[in-house]
Amino acid sequence: MYRLFLCLIGFMLVPVVSAADVIVADPMVVTATRVETPVVDVLPSVIVIDRDQIERSVATDVAELLRFHGGLEIGRNGGPGQTTSLFIRGTDSNHALVLIDGVEVNPGTIGGAALQNIAPEMIERIEIVKGPRSTLYGSDAIGGVVNIITRRADGISARLMAGKYNTVDYGLTAGQQWDGGRLSLSLGHHETDGFASRLGNDLPDNGYDNTSVGLNTSLQFGDASLAVRHWHSTGTAEYLDFFFKPKSQDYLNRSTALSWQVPVDDDWGISLAVSQIEDDIDQRDDADYVRTVRNVLEWENQLKLQQHKLVAGVYLAREDTQSLSFGTRFDEDTAVNAVFVEDVIDLGRHQVVLALRHTDHDTFGGKTTYNAEYGRTLGDAWRLVASVGSAFRAPDATDRFGFGGNPDLDAEESVSYELGVRRNGDAHQIGLQVFETGIDDLIEFVFDPVTFAGGNFNVAEARIRGAELSHRWQGGYWDLTTTALYQDPEDRRSGKQLARRAQRQLTVNLVRQFGEHTLGLDVLAASARPDSPFSDVRNAGYVLANLSSQFAVGEKWLLEGRIENLLDTEYELAAGFRSPERGVYVAARYNMR
Repeated sequence: MYRLFLCLIGFMLVPVVSAADVIVADPMVVTATRVETPVVDVLPSVIVIDRDQIERSVATDVAELLRFHGGLEIGRNGGPGQTTSLFIRGTDSNHALVLIDGVEVNPGTIGGAALQNIAPEMIERIEIVKGPRSTLYGSDAIGGVVNIITRRADGISARLMAGKYNTVDYGLTAGQQWDGGRLSLSLGHHETDGFASRLGNDLPDNGYDNTSVGLNTSLQFGDASLAVRHWHSTGTAEYLDFFFKPKSQDYLNRSTALSWQVPVDDDWGISLAVSQIEDDIDQRDDADYVRTVRNVLEWENQLKLQQHKLVAGVYLAREDTQSLSFGTRFDEDTAVNAVFVEDVIDLGRHQVVLALRHTDHDTFGGKTTYNAEYGRTLGDAWRLVASVGSAFRAPDATDRFGFGGNPDLDAEESVSYELGVRRNGDAHQIGLQVFETGIDDLIEFVFDPVTFAGGNFNVAEARIRGAELSHRWQGGYWDLTTTALYQDPEDRRSGKQLARRAQRQLTVNLVRQFGEHTLGLDVLAASARPDSPFSDVRNAGYVLANLSSQFAVGEKWLLEGRIENLLDTEYELAAGFRSPERGVYVAARYNMR
């Protein structure tokens, strides 16, 4: 198999005919500063996953899209639909803020956003900002922000996919644009028998199904615009509990936003957005449940003053969290009010970003966060970048009122530093970043080893230091991106490596064009990681490779395929939990525009 792997790489590297390097248009991003900016001009470290990459991947959930990019690590308790965690540059999984169309979808109960329930067919592109962004987005953005932008289709697209574990996936997207408006609707369904998530004998498969709906519409009223965005995911996930007993749960994740944008004049624009998210899990086998409903009102102003682009706004959130888990029940309301301001300054070869936010939180009182970033252009291609930023994570309702809850918890706080150099040439993009993040007042369950009684306290500290080297080459027929990461994610009290975070990671993304056909290879290599701070178990390092392809059949049809885990690597992202074996997935896609 390894010889076949090397032959595939060699085949992809053989040009059809000689071709000069080409310049590819730079994508625009909004997540880093809330101001639409070409990605090459953004100061923080940013990853953009576009619609072409999403379709090429033939991925079945968003975690598959993220895991092959540098600085992003995935933890998963088994297979499809199982609890999935994202670690950004060594920070905790609940330090990654996930947005859908700019709306936070992290629950207020426990854990991070339900990445396992976000279907790739609903996604137009993903913008990932690595580094602190609490100044712009509030709690949880210590490690970074993942902003998932839903489909804005033009025309009709239909897809049918089938593969290993009796997996079936089908979807339909339709969109229409006209003078003064746009309407886009996406529908999708995914179901699979899955496999036994826990390692053991004669265990049942853990099935999963997901039905998703996405709606994007906008209307122009003179110079003003009204937009409605809605994403809805619902289904059932089966799993095995701590005692290997089969369980299942129904889930619902949704996000709805209404926004109104009004230009006051050529240099001043105002936007008002109202949003609501819901995150529900109901156990089928008992009465346990968790539920978050969050209502948000945001008022934002964007103002241009010569070299300055100012962003200032007000954020008001009201959150209701409910839970019944292992006999512990709570129903809590939380109010969060914040004001923020950011100045993006362009001084020719010098670029400066200054941002400040003050948050008034029901849980712990006031918190002020900041970002300061500086860029210096050298010549036509090189740039030096330096930044410092602070962030926080508010204790969630389970930290405060669940088992071992402590209502007097403070926020987890961080300060991050980054220094980098980048080159953006016609065909080659090179980046080297060194970074350090210190996190204080981490919440940890402290218990008596004799009685096992205990509770949550702000007692832990962490420090993550690292360096990330990346290179991208875009040629006439190929696109090759390589990222190498070394980091030292350290528990400051014990001096040990933080759980489920590798010290070394290498990702390779290779795409080869053959006329209208495409062949892609994604490779991930990760070193060993401790599984838990409460045990000496280490999850071994591994190499994972996915091979994908697209073949054009006529003008409107595409045949797509993916070999997942090409090398049939046996690996564990969490001790005692299986990961997928080698599997083949094939799809047919119809596009009419």
